[in-house]
Amino acid sequence: MSLLSKLFGGSAKDPEPVTHNGYRIFPEPVKEDGGYRIAARIEKDVDGQVKTHMMIRADTYSAPDTAMDASVDKAKQVIDQLGDKIFR
Repeated sequence: MSLLSKLFGGSAKDPEPVTHNGYRIFPEPVKEDGGYRIAARIEKDVDGQVKTHMMIRADTYSAPDTAMDASVDKAKQVIDQLGDKIFR
């Protein structure tokens, strides 16, 4: 379970990752008043170690499913734009 899930009452099971260009994306929208904030954990195995980046954006959606989809889409965009620079 991610730190954000623990803090904000998420489920006990991590969501299934979406793979994109060698990265694993775990959509983890953050529940807030009136909606869900876009957030995702991005992971990649680099030199035998798991590198992790927590992406959180200002965008919010009222429906959790929409926020999950948007979180994956935004994470893919970040990966395409920054690549491994997200782990610096």
